Amino acid sequence: MLVVFMSMILALSITGIGSSSKASAATARTPIVLVHGLTGSDSNFTAIESYLRSQGWTRDELFAIDLPSKQGNQLLNSAAISRFVDDVLRQTGHTKVNIIAHSMGGANSLYYILNRGGASKVDKLITLGGANRLTTTTAPSGIKVTSIYSTSDTIVSPVLSRLNGANNVSVSLVSHIGLLFNSRVNALIKTALNE
Repeated sequence: MLVVFMSMILALSITGIGSSSKASAATARTPIVLVHGLTGSDSNFTAIESYLRSQGWTRDELFAIDLPSKQGNQLLNSAAISRFVDDVLRQTGHTKVNIIAHSMGGANSLYYILNRGGASKVDKLITLGGANRLTTTTAPSGIKVTSIYSTSDTIVSPVLSRLNGANNVSVSLVSHIGLLFNSRVNALIKTALNE
């Protein structure tokens, strides 16, 4: 039993990105919260996190949430995002976060922004194949929204991703899941974060 318990502690300490319980320290850049989609998990962003670290972001600036509803329940997930963002802000000493969200994570993040007080806590929202129009047709005012979507996506139609008032960026020949692992998409994420 002790061996199992120690193995679980070791596994949790090695992963790092699934938790926002990092030591308190002010970070140089606005912290990034990574929000997965349906049936996903915080590990979906391993490649994006690795890319961002190669571009100068640190582990202390990257936080991936594991949402409670894998079916995308707006109420449950937006409440979890709210608590998670507040925790990240306390830990990093910042007043705002940037969110990168995939698929239904886009709709859940927009719901958090529009209905759970997130508008004052989010600087930039970047969605990847986001099911954004399940929440709203218009980008929230005061937040820089970039919607990156693929014309080759057979899971979330580009029509659901595009938002009025957002920087809508279309790519081709990238699958829905491929948006999480594509070098062109990574470059677009970096550009959106640096704007």
